Amino acid sequence: MRIKPLHIVLIYNACTLGAPARDDDTSNTDELRCMIRSMARVLRGLKHRVTILPLAQDLRAFQRRLRCLRPDVVFNQYDDIIHGALYEMRVAALVRMLGYPMTGSPALALGLTRSKYMASSLLHGVGVLIPPKTELLERISDVDRHAWQFPLIVQPSQEHAAIGVERDSVVYSNKMLRKKVRHILKTYHQPVLAQRFLPGREFNVGVLGGRKPCVLPLAEVNYSKLPPNIPPIMSYAAKWLENSVEYNKTSVICPALVTPGLAREIGRMALRSFRAVSGWGYGRVDIRLDAAGQPRVLEVNCNPSLEEDVALARSAAAAGIQYPQLLQIIINAALEHTPFDIEVPML
Repeated sequence: MRIKPLHIVLIYNACTLGAPARDDDTSNTDELRCMIRSMARVLRGLKHRVTILPLAQDLRAFQRRLRCLRPDVVFNQYDDIIHGALYEMRVAALVRMLGYPMTGSPALALGLTRSKYMASSLLHGVGVLIPPKTELLERISDVDRHAWQFPLIVQPSQEHAAIGVERDSVVYSNKMLRKKVRHILKTYHQPVLAQRFLPGREFNVGVLGGRKPCVLPLAEVNYSKLPPNIPPIMSYAAKWLENSVEYNKTSVICPALVTPGLAREIGRMALRSFRAVSGWGYGRVDIRLDAAGQPRVLEVNCNPSLEEDVALARSAAAAGIQYPQLLQIIINAALEHTPFDIEVPML
């Protein structure tokens, strides 16, 4: 594949205000910078000219620098790290308002999918199955407005990367639910998402491409080695805390062992969900089976990790797409532009 050399500006969040407190937390800024440097090396190996541009808290300086660099493409790796922050969509909007092509999903999709309840409501409205009894709780007293069927899974409604998902996030009574709602409201200062907990298998479904997106081989989250006292969920500990039981006893099987019929059903559901929220370029849809074996969408992630050898890159490799090719496909999608995207730079 012949690749036209481009000037790519690789942006990421350099803010350290919400830096993890634990030494074993792999979501720290050092790990992020290591990933960004690795991505830059791979992009340079594709003959692109790469400039790494961090954004911390000086948006005006970032804007001036971006205008001076005049990139062919902005490779967007900006990710919020402060609880409740919704800057991902604002940074994406700024880049497009300056007139530069940008990798990944547009601002609308990033903002929509950060509001888990809003995204779930949209998917439900277009006929995509979501967990039963999906509710938004803005006060502790909201718990009493519903007739619950337990167990439920309870989490902050505007976080990502499993922030706020803990061992006690699966609740079995009104008392446990009220306690968890109180904790989230106090700690994260945002509404609470409550949903029926689904007992079946869990899949991460990668989506890749612009106008003609494809579904990557399914990855299944394997909770079989977790002790009985730890719920089978992708908690913050399972995702990031390398000394935790959850981290060491949770694994991913890719490609997942599923029947062709179930794979097609999950793939169609993932693609429909990604399109419904205006996703573009690449993304991940998390799907879990209910007690009857029916797939239901837990979440659409329009800004998943692009770290090499894991997550989306692992699913791409299962499809025969190596990491450099994966990044190039994402760049190509950025150059296609999203449908109906009108170029009116506000300089």
